[in-house]
Amino acid sequence: MITRSSLVLRLRPEGPGPAMPLPLPRRDVATPARDHEPSLPARRRYYVFFLCFTLMLLDYMARQVVVAMFPVLKELWQLSDARLGSLVSIVSLAVGVLCIPLAVVADRFGRVRSIAIMAVVWSAATAAGALARSYEELLAARFLVGVGEAAYGAAGASLLASVFPGRQHSAAIGSFMSAALFGSVLGVLVGGTVGAHFGWQAGFWLVGLPGLVLAALFFGLRRDAGVQAPAAATAGAPRPTLRQAMATMARSRSIVVGFAANGVLVFVTGTLSAWLPTFFHRVYGLSLPSSGLRAALAILAAGVGSSLCGFLVDRLARRDRRALFLGPAGIAAAVALLLGAAFRLGPGPLQYALILLGSVGLAGTQGPIGSVIASLVHPGMRSTALATLAVVQNVIGLGAGALVTGLLSDRLGIAGALAVVPLAAVVASIGFVVAARSYQRDLRAAGK
Repeated sequence: MITRSSLVLRLRPEGPGPAMPLPLPRRDVATPARDHEPSLPARRRYYVFFLCFTLMLLDYMARQVVVAMFPVLKELWQLSDARLGSLVSIVSLAVGVLCIPLAVVADRFGRVRSIAIMAVVWSAATAAGALARSYEELLAARFLVGVGEAAYGAAGASLLASVFPGRQHSAAIGSFMSAALFGSVLGVLVGGTVGAHFGWQAGFWLVGLPGLVLAALFFGLRRDAGVQAPAAATAGAPRPTLRQAMATMARSRSIVVGFAANGVLVFVTGTLSAWLPTFFHRVYGLSLPSSGLRAALAILAAGVGSSLCGFLVDRLARRDRRALFLGPAGIAAAVALLLGAAFRLGPGPLQYALILLGSVGLAGTQGPIGSVIASLVHPGMRSTALATLAVVQNVIGLGAGALVTGLLSDRLGIAGALAVVPLAAVVASIGFVVAARSYQRDLRAAGK
């Protein structure tokens, strides 16, 4: 973004008259670059989407498959619950620490090659878990899973933004992100089912080996000029440095407020992911397997909603680009209304139906916010920007949601705590409206 600087070049016009100041670009601001309109045939675009979606599915299956093996591992190695939990948290820790640095590498090194290498690392590490002979060996393998997965979501969404036209960004990115929710559920189901019949190691093999095949297919995209070209096409503008890209995002009110609003809505998502099974167990008196199944259906509803909301917002944005924020504002308001009403009812079919309907919007803003980033951030730094969004979501949303709700539950009970949580969606809705008011100005500043 070019802004007025205190440094000016004085030009003397012919004839009398004052000198004319010519503004020069500041060095700490990224030069805007216009989007390259993708030339990739539609069939090829959807092939790239298929690879990205399936890898995202396997990514989250690899994260969650170990959960189904907890009872077996606890007995096999005499593990405490804290050690069992660390097999999951070590992946999140690696992702949180390495997300932005590896996204910068992906932007510089090339997204296609970076994604292929990431997939090899996390898939091989997942399969290697089947060879572990001790807790320490499995923990090391799980750490490498996190290393491989750290920047994949950001790099994959950035790649899709480069091969799909802007009018399809919300749908493409939202559908891609929905794979995370489907994968989380499938990882537990596959790990439990396969492990029960073929031993706990089989789950790691089943999830890890397909990723290596998809990684090989991704390496083949390196020769596809239609995939590689859009990321490099920046209308002659040089690639900004990391400091310039961060400074540009920090000066954009729509990005800053949009990031915060999306993180607050993810707070609700993280809360329900963590506490819905407990809610159904305690309030409905269901067995743990039945409680988990009911909660899984709500998470699957969120996955479907991520795609559907992306498609809807894309259509609205064709008439008014502010719909990329106003659409999420409406989605967050609907989540607040439906879930707020649900958790004030007693247990029963109506309450569960409202929970399912409210869950549809839990991830519905992911695609639109990804589309906003694609529209405002230099194409060569999109992975970094999306990784920054992921960090915000994990800190504000996933990290705080389970903890804060647990503290509320200690005072109010689980039903009372979940009745309070939808208020966060109201805050998110207001934030999206505020961000929409500055979006057109930020688009003009970015030369769009």
